[in-house]
Parts: sequence; C-alpha cells; structure tokens
Amino acid sequence: MESDNYNDPAVMGGCSVPVRVNRKSKPDPTIVDVNGIRFGSKEVVIIAGPCSVENHEQLMETAKAVKSAGGMILRGGAFKPRSSPYNFQGLGEEGLKLLREARMKTGLPIVTEVMDTRMVELISGYTDILQIGSRNMQNYPLLKEVGMLRKPVLLKRGMMATIEEFLLAAEYILNQGNEQVILCERGIRTFETTTRNTLDLSAVPMLKHLSHLPVIIDPSHGTGHRWMVPPMAKAAVAAGADGLIMEVHYKPEEALCDGHQSLSPDEFTRLMIDLKKIAQAVGRDIC
Repeated sequence: MESDNYNDPAVMGGCSVPVRVNRKSKPDPTIVDVNGIRFGSKEVVIIAGPCSVENHEQLMETAKAVKSAGGMILRGGAFKPRSSPYNFQGLGEEGLKLLREARMKTGLPIVTEVMDTRMVELISGYTDILQIGSRNMQNYPLLKEVGMLRKPVLLKRGMMATIEEFLLAAEYILNQGNEQVILCERGIRTFETTTRNTLDLSAVPMLKHLSHLPVIIDPSHGTGHRWMVPPMAKAAVAAGADGLIMEVHYKPEEALCDGHQSLSPDEFTRLMIDLKKIAQAVGRDIC
C-alpha cells in the first residue's frame, strides 16, 4: 500500500481513500456539467434508454418516450460487451450515428460505452459522456486514456469490486487531469441468485461520505428484473443518489439485449411521476 497517497483508513470509515477523489482534499461536491445538466447538484439526473442500439425505429421511438417522460440523458450501447461471443454485440459505428441522430431530434445528450483504448477517439467524437462498464473498471490503460480527455466519464463499479477499488479506479482518471467523473453503483456479485446482482444502496452514502464525486445508481443491472427497478430506483433517490441510469425499450419483449430488465415507456412514465415525489420529499428536484 502506497501510504503517502492515502489518508488514514481509520479516519475514513475503514477504507483507504486516494488523494484526488478524497472529500478531505476537496470538501465541496464536484459538479459534472453535461450540456447544462448538473450531476452532483440539487437535481437528480435521470438517464434512460435501451441497453443496445438495435435499429433506427427502436432507438428513435425509445428516445422520444424517454424525452416525453422527463428523462434528461439518453443511454444506448453501440459496442456491447457480452458474456457469450454469440450474443448481439451492437451495431458499432452505425449505432453511434443513430445515437447522434437521436440527440439531434430530441435534444437529449447521450452516453455510450467505450471498451478499448483504440475506440476512445471514435466514440468521444459522437457521445457527450463516455461510459466505462463494470468489466473495464480495472482496465487501467483505458482509464488513463479517458482521463486525458476533457469529457465526462461515467465509471461503473466492477461486479466484484470493493469501494476502495472503485475509488482507486476513479483516481486513475483524475490523475490524468479529468475530474469530470460520475460514479455508478450497478450491483455486485454475491452468493444471491434470485437477482442478477446485489444492488449495494449503502454505497451511495458511503461514496458521498468518502468522495466529492457525484454518485448514481443503475437499478436495471442491479436487479435484473423489470418489476424491481421502480422500488430500487425510488430507494436510491431516498438514499441520496445524484442520478439514475435505467434501461427503457419501446418493446421490451422484442429487445435483443436485457429486455427482461427494461421498462416499457408507460412504466417509465409512471416511475418518473413517483420519482419526482420522492425527490421533493428529500429536498431534491427532478426537472
């Protein structure tokens, strides 16, 4: 352990916190601004959209539904890491072009995943936020590469990563000069099998206690069940999350990826109504 780069673990709740992400080094919250949408402010930011960009109709119809219900940022995978090499891997650059078109038509900024250092330049030319998925949380060359950009990065917690390891991954990005990092808790792998992952809502107050970076929650991957997304999304807002990233598909039953955990437009609309009430109750806003 490189003790010179850490604060006393006993002071920070048993977790050694690297310098740049440490709230002691920067007591005020970091605000990550994406086209006027502010992560880490009073506003709870809602990101929604399909797991994967499948075709023109699917993306445009879903984007319109997200916009209509009050979603603020559109998510969609153009390059998809899948456990099986035989599953749908995304449309590649064609998917990026469709995301750009959806942004032009709806005005929604977009977030999409980058998986490889060779793809950073291409994807950063299309997207407003670069997502580092859970499988790549400890891909240190990739973290350094996005750290050299001055573009917001959404960093997802690794499926078996501790809070300390998560913060160290963020430190790699900040070390390169990019402080526009959004932390995303998306569930960790435990012995439990009834859910896709175990959504660690305690990570929200802990990360906000240890770090100045904004924290969002992914209840879709965190549970793997469409019916569980609304209650966990509401709980995340109540716990102090700065935002949510959720999967929405205009026809979940036809989705090529993660349809079982994707909300329909109607379900998303109803959830947005409830989330605004929860946000108001804890002194936050969802515009």
